[in-house]
Amino acid sequence: MAKPKLILLRHGQSIWNKENLFTGWVDIPMSEQGNQECIEAGKKIENIPIDVIFTSTLIRAQMTVPLALLHHKSGKIPVFLHPGQGKLEEWGGVYSEEAKKKLIPVYTAWELNERMYGHLQGLNKAETAKKFGAEQVHIWRRSFDTRPPEGESLKMTAERTIPYFKKEIEPYLQKGKTVLVSAHGNSLRSIAMHIQNLSKEEVVSLELPTGEPRIYTYDHGRYDLS
Repeated sequence: MAKPKLILLRHGQSIWNKENLFTGWVDIPMSEQGNQECIEAGKKIENIPIDVIFTSTLIRAQMTVPLALLHHKSGKIPVFLHPGQGKLEEWGGVYSEEAKKKLIPVYTAWELNERMYGHLQGLNKAETAKKFGAEQVHIWRRSFDTRPPEGESLKMTAERTIPYFKKEIEPYLQKGKTVLVSAHGNSLRSIAMHIQNLSKEEVVSLELPTGEPRIYTYDHGRYDLS
């Protein structure tokens, strides 16, 4: 029996990525290039059976899911579930067992959202560096525990992302299920820090390109990077 896999996929380029703006929790969609990046990412995982998907509440991470599965060899369709959301949950039931077999459940969670950049959100990164100094902006962006004005540090992001991963995502891997997580640079960096036992110095230098799947094989609590 094949060992389960954990696939971490950062969303494709967003419109604000393209325009070099701080995005954070601003709910900006992907660019045309970002859409294509997701399709290309999907080709790299098209032969991996996927049992369940987790994504953030932000549209760029959610858009990534169907695009990455557009040509998946299983032919399965991602279905976004809405537990605890009233009519969205109640009226979204599927009553055909055949139809259910062709679906992959998708769960959304704010805990997987990008790091919140506070008062930097919407500002041009190059212009911000000119205003505050390149060194200060580098510290805001790349240090582990220094937060931008009214925003989150990477440490604060990890404090919401890792507990969610342990409680909601890891149990599927323990049951032998393969999981795709479509999220963001900093939320995924936090997960990678946890499962690879990275130091705070190592995690801030970890680069996760847009639209590039990072695949781990799970084996009795151990994660091996493919």
